[in-house]
Amino acid sequence: MAKPTPERLRAALDDQLAALGEEPYAGPATRLADALVDAVVTAYATGAEPERAAARLAVKLLLERLAGQAPGKSVEVRVPPYAAVQCVPGPRHTRGTPPNVVETDPKTWILLATGRLAWADAADRISASGARADLSPYLPVTPYEGG
Repeated sequence: MAKPTPERLRAALDDQLAALGEEPYAGPATRLADALVDAVVTAYATGAEPERAAARLAVKLLLERLAGQAPGKSVEVRVPPYAAVQCVPGPRHTRGTPPNVVETDPKTWILLATGRLAWADAADRISASGARADLSPYLPVTPYEGG
């Protein structure tokens, strides 16, 4: 998964902030990713749908963090229509449908990954199959350090 450029992050963040009635982002460039995720969470908290580009980037950033903090290839985490990653230590899957799959919608993923929703409380919003498909030990993902 290609890391989004700072320009794409800033554009999506500023669009999301404008949709929330807030001023453009004026913080450090090293916090763009976290500010974007925070703005998307704020949109959800106010009952609004986040801007599509902002939600897409937030999903990708949080999946990237999960894959970095739980490296491996034994579980595929899917957040259609935006992205999927393989993560979690264990036997590597190479062909066909993976035996361990987690799939959920963007809002649920963002809330899980940021700790606003517990894994156990989201059972009706997650499709999880396989012995390793419980992501609760890996959630929430931690914010980036420096970018």
